[in-house]
Amino acid sequence: MAAETKSLAELGLTAQSGREARITGLAVDSRQVKPGHLFAALPGSKVHGGEFIQYALRMEAAAILTDREGAAIAKAELAASDAALVLAEDPRQALAYAAALWFGRQPETMVAVTGTSGKTSVATFTRQIWQALGRPAANLGTMGVLGDFTAPLAHTTPEPITLHRLLRDMADAGITHAAMEASSHGLDQGRLDGVELTAAAFTNFSQDHLDYHANFDDYFAAKAGLFDRVLPEDGTAVINVDEPRGRQMAAIAEDRGQTLLTVGRDAAADLRITGQRFDATGQDLRFSYQGGAYLARLALIGGFQAENVLAAAGLAIAAGEEPEAVFATLHGLTTVRGRMELAAKRDNGATVFVDYSHKPGALASALQSLRPHVLGRIVVVFGAGGDRDRLKRPLMGEAAAAFADVVIVTDDNPRSEDPAAIRAEVMKGCPEATEIGDRAEAILRGVDALLPGDALLIAGKGHETGQIIGSDVYPFDDAEQASVAVAALEGRI
Repeated sequence: MAAETKSLAELGLTAQSGREARITGLAVDSRQVKPGHLFAALPGSKVHGGEFIQYALRMEAAAILTDREGAAIAKAELAASDAALVLAEDPRQALAYAAALWFGRQPETMVAVTGTSGKTSVATFTRQIWQALGRPAANLGTMGVLGDFTAPLAHTTPEPITLHRLLRDMADAGITHAAMEASSHGLDQGRLDGVELTAAAFTNFSQDHLDYHANFDDYFAAKAGLFDRVLPEDGTAVINVDEPRGRQMAAIAEDRGQTLLTVGRDAAADLRITGQRFDATGQDLRFSYQGGAYLARLALIGGFQAENVLAAAGLAIAAGEEPEAVFATLHGLTTVRGRMELAAKRDNGATVFVDYSHKPGALASALQSLRPHVLGRIVVVFGAGGDRDRLKRPLMGEAAAAFADVVIVTDDNPRSEDPAAIRAEVMKGCPEATEIGDRAEAILRGVDALLPGDALLIAGKGHETGQIIGSDVYPFDDAEQASVAVAALEGRI
């Protein structure tokens, strides 16, 4: 439990003119400031937090952490105040380290995973492996905190105060092992700085979040921050080297002096996939490690899941588990909700899957990985989210047209944009597709089209239980809608 107060020095901070202060808490929202708090006025995409320093001072903040721009915005208020001023070139990073020192505890063994796709699966599989080995474990990310400790999360990678408070609470509850997803936003904003990692993993890299990052290189640089800044030099980097960006990330890890454990189909990979056999309910995986050959039955749909499983196994091994014990747990891994989840099955044997793939590369990978499990056609129902990267919309259409036999374009989460305009942009990549705006109707039509041996992939929303239209969130669950559609068409309701 954190002490009642800490000095700035105990938080790793130094105030201007050597002024000291006793801190009673941390806040990034001026409305949450209490007497004695440290208020972090951070640069934002629209408004600089310096605009709120005046309000934090009125609430009797004992110290202000900001950059020179923030201090200039509130120059008059700061001059008239007794609050200590801490200036930092990177106030986000300074806050992250201060939060780690303030809360003081985290699970003994922490790992993180980044990549465009697969983060949730790898973090979840890692947690499941630990649990199978008797470790009190949890994973943090897109779906909140799951495992032996549960809690909701507003962001994949929470801001530092929320994150380090959560890690302390997990440690206090007896959690010894935790796997967390590291989003590019979270890494770029220094939210993971101060987390003591034993190992970190990189899954893959494809187009996403170009509404936030200036270009591909900036996006990659943000993810590389997990290895060139957050993971310590004595940590282990678990890298999928099946693509050029993976090899580039491996080089970054090696330059830092980190231990490298590679994953993939590449002949030189440490955890190497040497064979896969697919059927309607999963796959048999053959892989090698340190000269030994291993077999594992995976109740998981999609060839890419083998890479996710081995990445998770690599993290567990890097965190100190015996390889043979880790490999013995793989048969018990279960899919993450909304990740190639079997949602329903028609009486004629056709299957319906729900997947979170909402990026071109992820959609292509999901469809390609589903193909070996399917004797007949693949039908896909998907859309694209509003107020997000527009460049990926036609690319998603192209991916669907390239790897599915029947394509239905529908609404995803249109948010503030015109749904029809979004669909039109997607349709540029698949002009022969059927357009059905209403997602429930699109799913029903997709299910109705299934012949014996066919499979339907409902892509984009995965585990989500709401659809965002305008500023409203309406109840909507793809898996539930699939079950309802099957029941209706089979005459069960």
